[in-house]
Amino acid sequence: MTTTGGAGMPHWHVSEELAGRYAAGSVPETDAWSVEKHVETCGGCAARLSAAVRVRPESGAVLDGVRAGVLAAVAAEAAPAKKPVRVAARGPARGLVRLTAPRTAAADGAPAKKPVPVAPFRFAGAATRAGRLLWAAGPALRGSWLVALVLVAVGAVALAYGAGAGEAVRPLLLVVAPVLPLAGVGLSYGRHADPMYEITAATPSGGLRLLLTRTAAVLVLSIPALTLAGAALPASAGRPGAAAWLLPGLAMTLAALALGSYVGCRTGATSIAVAWAAAVVLPVFAASPPAALAAATGAARYFAGPAAQAAWAAGALVCAALLAVRRRSFDHLETL
Repeated sequence: MTTTGGAGMPHWHVSEELAGRYAAGSVPETDAWSVEKHVETCGGCAARLSAAVRVRPESGAVLDGVRAGVLAAVAAEAAPAKKPVRVAARGPARGLVRLTAPRTAAADGAPAKKPVPVAPFRFAGAATRAGRLLWAAGPALRGSWLVALVLVAVGAVALAYGAGAGEAVRPLLLVVAPVLPLAGVGLSYGRHADPMYEITAATPSGGLRLLLTRTAAVLVLSIPALTLAGAALPASAGRPGAAAWLLPGLAMTLAALALGSYVGCRTGATSIAVAWAAAVVLPVFAASPPAALAAATGAARYFAGPAAQAAWAAGALVCAALLAVRRRSFDHLETL
């Protein structure tokens, strides 16, 4: 794809190389959808794509078959009491092309009826812009994960002030906070989480683009909620602040996405969450209250200090680079 600037916005056009790969049927499904949508409004790219298809030896027979089918359909529509004519031809890059001549009431001898307008079908809950945005945000924002996020944030404040736990709650919230975005990511994308996964994955906006959109929606909700809850808790000298979990949470989220490119989104997020829980969360909550406070304070070393934060930032960059390298893996349907 070649890109040119115009009217302050970038535009892309079909290059000779992309047109050749499209004619050969070797482009990914999402790129093929983008090419077909673009040539509907770009005459230059349509001509370039048509020329690339015509030079292939197998295209002549396909185009001849389509032309014959169109002529047969027109003739059948003009002739009375003719059965539908079906002609099938397989294009070089797309699936089956099917042409059918519809039966008319006049051909059956019945008086013609005025067609009844039918309202276009709309997805439930997407009649408004807010509904469409909520659908795009993913299943996590419409299910139990959102309730769990609110319960953790509100419960931490209630435990600190209502139960008298005081400053001991902030370290506990810090070790739990990075796991919540992982759960939201695992519930946002994949055949186990989204009943329309096969349809959305085949669209031009599917794949990694949709996964990142839904991950961003999870982070947009979890970051303010957990950070504000941590800021509302009693602070103590020498312990990490309310925002100390942000870099660890971002690094683990990117690690889950990168691992998900190999084993699936849900499995990747679950693996990272289980590893963090086994190493940090479970030792804290499995101990008695005094020991749990000591364990939570000891876990603060994973968050406190420039060295720890720099290590999390480096891990986030490595995972982001791996995700960029593996971006094409999300163009294929999950099998795990």
